[in-house]
Amino acid sequence: MKPYHLFAAALCIAPACLADFDTKNMDTSVKPSVDFYEYADGTWLKTTTLPPDHPTTGSFDILQDNNEKILHAIVEKAASATNPGFIEKMVGDFYSSGMDVAAIDAAGVTPLKPDFDLIDALQSAAGFPAVVARLHRVGVDVCFGFGSEPDPKNSDMTIGSTGQAGLGLPERDYYTRDDDGSKKLRGQYIAHVTKMLEFAGEPAAQAAADAAAILRLETALAMGSRKAVDLRDPVANYHKMPIADAQKLMPHFDLEAYLTGMGLADRGAIDASQPEFLTALDGVIASTPLSDWKAYFRWHLIHASARYLSAPIVDENFSFYGTTLGGTPQIRSRWKRILSVIDEDIGEALGQLYVTDNFPPESKARVKAMVANILQALHDRLLSIDWMDEPTRQAALRKLAAYGVKIGYPDKWIDYSTLVIDRGPYVLNVERANDFLVRRDIAKIGKPVDRTEWSMTPPTVNCYYSPDRNEIVFPAGILQPPFFDPNADDAANYGAIGSMMGHEMTHGFDDNGRQFDPKGNLTDWWTPESAARFKERAKAIIKQYSEYVPVDSLHINGELSQGENIADLGGIKLSFTAFEKTPEAKAGVKVDGFTPEQRFFLSFASMYREIDRPELLRLWLQTDPHSPGRYRVIGVLSNLDDFAKAFDIPEGSPMRRPEADRVNIW
Repeated sequence: MKPYHLFAAALCIAPACLADFDTKNMDTSVKPSVDFYEYADGTWLKTTTLPPDHPTTGSFDILQDNNEKILHAIVEKAASATNPGFIEKMVGDFYSSGMDVAAIDAAGVTPLKPDFDLIDALQSAAGFPAVVARLHRVGVDVCFGFGSEPDPKNSDMTIGSTGQAGLGLPERDYYTRDDDGSKKLRGQYIAHVTKMLEFAGEPAAQAAADAAAILRLETALAMGSRKAVDLRDPVANYHKMPIADAQKLMPHFDLEAYLTGMGLADRGAIDASQPEFLTALDGVIASTPLSDWKAYFRWHLIHASARYLSAPIVDENFSFYGTTLGGTPQIRSRWKRILSVIDEDIGEALGQLYVTDNFPPESKARVKAMVANILQALHDRLLSIDWMDEPTRQAALRKLAAYGVKIGYPDKWIDYSTLVIDRGPYVLNVERANDFLVRRDIAKIGKPVDRTEWSMTPPTVNCYYSPDRNEIVFPAGILQPPFFDPNADDAANYGAIGSMMGHEMTHGFDDNGRQFDPKGNLTDWWTPESAARFKERAKAIIKQYSEYVPVDSLHINGELSQGENIADLGGIKLSFTAFEKTPEAKAGVKVDGFTPEQRFFLSFASMYREIDRPELLRLWLQTDPHSPGRYRVIGVLSNLDDFAKAFDIPEGSPMRRPEADRVNIW
């Protein structure tokens, strides 16, 4: 395998270069051997106030807030431009339509009348395909999901794929759990749905009856849905079949008519990812009165549109989903909410304006050098892993050599020339943008996969590994301080964004990603012996994280979070290995009394500092594959010999797991 380019970054050890952590945030009264999270972030945790419009706050939120300020200036400038170009006009008009509160409040739900009329005109279940297709095209999640995906068994080609969907609560277990808290929440959900149906024009008594019927209908769909953990298995969620066979799973729903309504020209096979869900849905269609279905469609239409409608609807929507579920007492400023929608709907248009001034070539060059260095560390690690046999090792090296890397922004932007955006109504801009994106997605089916496409927009504060494309992607939005700073020292950058880079690289070999080959095909390239050894190590990390209790008596779901925990552990090890070869690490110069290695781990811990509302923690523990920030720090570091050496952590300390329990995968 060709070695990766090594260590082009310049040496920087001045205190001003420390981008990601500040010693004032530390609590040195806590020993690093007892609780490194408190040691590194304790003063920040004690002195930081959670903003009333945030369910959580931390380093990610600081970066997001900074990005929003930049984007706010961009959209304001676009909205007031006297002679804007096409992209600038689109962004400016979308923003202006969302900020026109008087027009939005005056319109109420009137812009949605054609869609409500379509639902009200239903005479029988025979009309469902047309209604479902229309709602799907404008971004309303009903019945099931449908879209394109690279064929998991032939990743060069795009196929259609169905998936379980159609619920108003976060996931199936919200409908099935029988504890008092869950029962109370379902009662609150019924009350919320009732109010929303009243906004849609229903009398109060009818709205209450319909809300109860909707809960019954959604509960039936939930009972036919898979649990979040089960959705992680790519083999169990791949069921490619001719459309005629998929139709047999749901004889009461005309799938061909639906696909025609979606504008699908290709009539080849589709991936019916959870076939038993389609069968369950068919049973609900056959057994549920038409009036209940019409109420369900009306509810999901106003639910999906709530953020774009008049103030009372926005407030009621936030009251349930923001406050009841997330614990957030105050809604975000309107301009921030509009920015989020623009990024969701025309994100590559917004991204073109963002990257011009906020991701210069020198940043991209340094990021590329870091990525190359950490990829080299993974390459070297694969050569030395003792639990992987030689056939699997060689296959792993071939997969790593085929990794794609995308940094900053796409080389080819989405063509928005057929999308009409004007200054209002706001909700119709959203509907047209959703329709544009859905039709664009459907048009891919039956065609070769375009590997130049991105799954995140340039301003996004996130990054990802794509198993079906075998690529790692780092948008410009996350390549900003405090995670990455082209002027910062290597300890800060490798401890923060470098660990994220290693994290995403490791996803190619976690419990999910390891099942895909170099081209992104769902293929078992492991020998049984190596696979068994990997699974044994994965069991150890599942056990470790399942013992953590972040809130109340709720444990982290070690099964659900295993992929992210494996990636956290592997990512920091790879980034540290790469960092140790930098001139800065070799020089060993202390800054503020800390060695380069200590600053690396302090930077890592600073990245995951966060304060969370308990309601949000309860939601995350049931739905999110990531562990809360505290456990991403102490869970990982307590397994690392390099960390123990850097801070002289003795055996038997809380931050030093017993040798027999230490997890070592990558």
